[in-house]
Amino acid sequence: MPDTSALATAAPAARSSPRLSRAAPFVVAGLAAVALWIAPLALDTFAVNVLTRSMIYAMLAVTVDLLWGFAGVLTFGQAAFFGVGAYAAAMALTYLGADPVWMVAALGLAVLAPAVLGLAVGWLSFYHRSTALYASVISLVVPIVVVQLIYSGGEWTGSSSGLVGFDVLPLELEGFFRLAALALVALTLAAWIFVRSDAGRALVAVRDNDARCAYLGLSPKRIQIALTTALAGVAGLAGFLFANASSVVAPENAGFLFGTELVIWVALGGRGTLLGPILGTIAIDYLAANLSGDLPFLWQLLLGATFVAVIILLPGGLADLARRAWGATPFSGRAAFAPALAALPARPAPDASGAPLLKIEGLAKSYGALTVLENIDLEIRAGELVSLVGPNGAGKTTLMRCLSDGTEDFRGQVSIGGASTAGLTPNRIVALGVGRKFQVASVFESLSVADCLLLARASNDGLSPFGRAETLALPQAALDVMRMTGLDQMLALPTRLLSHGQKQALELAMVVALEPRLILLDEPTAGLTKAERSTIGAVLKTLTGELGIAAVLVEHDLDFVRQISSRIVVLHQGRLVLDGGVDEVVGSELVRTIYSGGSHG
Repeated sequence: MPDTSALATAAPAARSSPRLSRAAPFVVAGLAAVALWIAPLALDTFAVNVLTRSMIYAMLAVTVDLLWGFAGVLTFGQAAFFGVGAYAAAMALTYLGADPVWMVAALGLAVLAPAVLGLAVGWLSFYHRSTALYASVISLVVPIVVVQLIYSGGEWTGSSSGLVGFDVLPLELEGFFRLAALALVALTLAAWIFVRSDAGRALVAVRDNDARCAYLGLSPKRIQIALTTALAGVAGLAGFLFANASSVVAPENAGFLFGTELVIWVALGGRGTLLGPILGTIAIDYLAANLSGDLPFLWQLLLGATFVAVIILLPGGLADLARRAWGATPFSGRAAFAPALAALPARPAPDASGAPLLKIEGLAKSYGALTVLENIDLEIRAGELVSLVGPNGAGKTTLMRCLSDGTEDFRGQVSIGGASTAGLTPNRIVALGVGRKFQVASVFESLSVADCLLLARASNDGLSPFGRAETLALPQAALDVMRMTGLDQMLALPTRLLSHGQKQALELAMVVALEPRLILLDEPTAGLTKAERSTIGAVLKTLTGELGIAAVLVEHDLDFVRQISSRIVVLHQGRLVLDGGVDEVVGSELVRTIYSGGSHG
């Protein structure tokens, strides 16, 4: 085995992180809290009143930015959660009073009610095979439904007039300003810590490539539902603050129009930056309060025109303009960082003499009247490298999809280690010990090489929501891939800057990092140089020959197949027409006939 001491010391400069830089956000947050605490002394009553509301709205902008800017879910529904929280607090304070016990109950209800609603909305939005567009449409409907429920609530909700005059926290105007300011600073700091953490990388990964997340054993839908639920609770907290600070709640607080305004504010500020949406929301809301009275229609026209101009000219919002002028904003995400590499203890090789690791019985797949696969029977044991060959249209990639996704509509039976995959989503099949590499390298373009590998280990090791791992422990085989391709020296490099061959190697390292029992590879050498193909071939022979991993390889290059395979299976027009040894299959008359061009599936 190669020496890993060099790997363990790779990129020390990228890994070093002075304590001062780690403390900087807390210092900035502390200074901001102090400045906002004394701000009412220098502001008039109107400014204090408006900015209190603006800071509460900025809390909502943070939730929209986390969903849209980081997780890629465009949502108009945060207003509904805000309104539910505000109404829950107002109704509790109206009918129960503002004694300390009931105030705590009102706070709990204001957070819990929208969180429950958020859980329901998340489940509806992100069920299996749903799309981001579907989630956005659901978020459009929810505020409309909530407002209609408010209207139909009669005297309990105040109907179209809302609720007013209920008891609130015993604070003066300046006290509510300071409370809103501290809540905003705390939320911003917590969001900043989270998006820079290892768990925060999962949000970006889901946004970039949710399919790859699923094939790394993560559940994108579960992440999205959990995020929707948690941020609905945060929106409810903002609603509680708003109800107390204003002593009035109205249906428009939960409406579609307000939800749209939040999206506009986040877009103008710069989504995916945290600080941009906060400053944008406060500035726009404060300007609106000052100008809407004098220029009610012109102000809306100016805001709409500005929104269109920014979307066209500055897709990254005003924060992008600031970044170009002064460099990265302090809350724009996570700086270049690379952990130290380490080798995991070797696992014992699977027993190749036992029952088949992969067993396929009578597998058939059709698209309407078109039959793509028909009556496929195949067994593969540990340590075998079985190449799946055949002309274009033979059904090879379709077969790989059926093996890795039990929700595919196919007939027959597929089992991994004796466990049926029927009805299992890709992440649950990964848990059975299956890793899949796609024909086109499937990685996370917005993340670094180290982040991609960290996510590959997430289903085994978990992800911290508070910080970054100092050490990244990988199986020796994954470290070998990194070393042979030079990726061990590129851990902090953004993946989008890698060459095609390096991305292919990174995806293979990610799959190997799962420590699978079975690897499915769809043309892993497509577009690679001869040297890169040799490297991939050597890695595959090590995985199967020395580590006992089973591999199914889809490949067109028969010379490459001949060098590394233990068996070859030939698919033609959706049927398995030949299964045998390398020399037997490659030299057969049937294979020459299939590849002569006279017969394609």
